[in-house]
Amino acid sequence: MNSSGGANSEAVDPERVPPGQYVTDRFPVLHAGVVPEVDLSSWDFTIDGLVEEERRWAWDEFLALPSEEVTVDIHCVTKWSKLDTSWEGVSVSEVWSRIEPLPEATHVLVRAEHGFTANLAIADLLGGPNLFAHRYDGAPLQPDHGYPLRLVVPDRYFWKSVKWVRGLTLLPEDQPGFWERNGYHMHGDPWREQRFWGD
Repeated sequence: MNSSGGANSEAVDPERVPPGQYVTDRFPVLHAGVVPEVDLSSWDFTIDGLVEEERRWAWDEFLALPSEEVTVDIHCVTKWSKLDTSWEGVSVSEVWSRIEPLPEATHVLVRAEHGFTANLAIADLLGGPNLFAHRYDGAPLQPDHGYPLRLVVPDRYFWKSVKWVRGLTLLPEDQPGFWERNGYHMHGDPWREQRFWGD
């Protein structure tokens, strides 16, 4: 490990690290605003917008959905990458199978505590090993990392992996979320270095 907490670069397969990134063993914490205090007795997860019928799960109901574990590399727009991170939760495809999207839906706005949002194309949301995670590295999520639930989308910069997630709104077109309105890229592909507007 180097002095900044990064892994020895000689031990890392460069094919796993997008351009402009460095590998770290740490898990830096970055977010806007304060960590929310979550009351699980009133918590819910809701999917609305362009669906045949709005769906809502209380915490116990969401936790009872089939769970799986994934190990993925994650990449932050601030240029750190962390390899082989382990998550457990409900796959996005499992949740998606329980709704009926209208044919005109093309994107989602991911909603979280404090009104935070991020946008994703439905194709990106459903692609890859994406997960609504409630555990990280064998333990419940820490508040700083999104307790009780965060979305994990490893094929996009990590701001798209929304902490404290509370639901999805299906949309007929792309709509910027919080960081996208403030200069971050609408798509956020780390392999194409889509960090900011114009990239």
